[in-house]
Amino acid sequence: MITMEDIIREGNPILRQVAKDVPLPASDEEKDTLRKMLEFLKNSQNEEIAKKYGLRAGIGIAAPQIAMSKRMIALYLDDENGKHYEYMLFNPKIISHSVENTYLEGGEGCLSVDRDVPGFVPRHARVKVKAFDIDGHPVTLRLKGYPAVAIQHEIDHLDGILFYDHINKDDPFKIPDHVAEEDVY
Repeated sequence: MITMEDIIREGNPILRQVAKDVPLPASDEEKDTLRKMLEFLKNSQNEEIAKKYGLRAGIGIAAPQIAMSKRMIALYLDDENGKHYEYMLFNPKIISHSVENTYLEGGEGCLSVDRDVPGFVPRHARVKVKAFDIDGHPVTLRLKGYPAVAIQHEIDHLDGILFYDHINKDDPFKIPDHVAEEDVY
């Protein structure tokens, strides 16, 4: 079981590396790790389990956050309409995105960042992502809103980027360009 002790924190050089593609078919160890990443997210959102093991709630996690520099992510969240999203992905890649941007009104947080970093993080309002599922089958995801923000955050981890790298240093609460009011979450 993954716990907060397994999550590496900002300052660790692995978080700034570009992660390597996972050769497919993935090994049993890689699949097992990806399953444990999803299990961590589920546990972190379960009040009883989270309290028992001291887990911070998370909606996404990338392999570099557990000191594995491989292109693997897991997501577990509900969007603003209550639709559930649950993914375990190898080698995800954004292949297209909207011109419109969005941001989370309350800013973003990260399991690897133990402090509040105020400011708006501009993200694409919609993304199309190609990846491979746990069984090695190709998948194409079209995401918008909150799930789109979440997957961009996790794919950034695979490229050595942390969410606060996107915050405007001179004006952290400057509304990003090309944002429609309905595209704010």
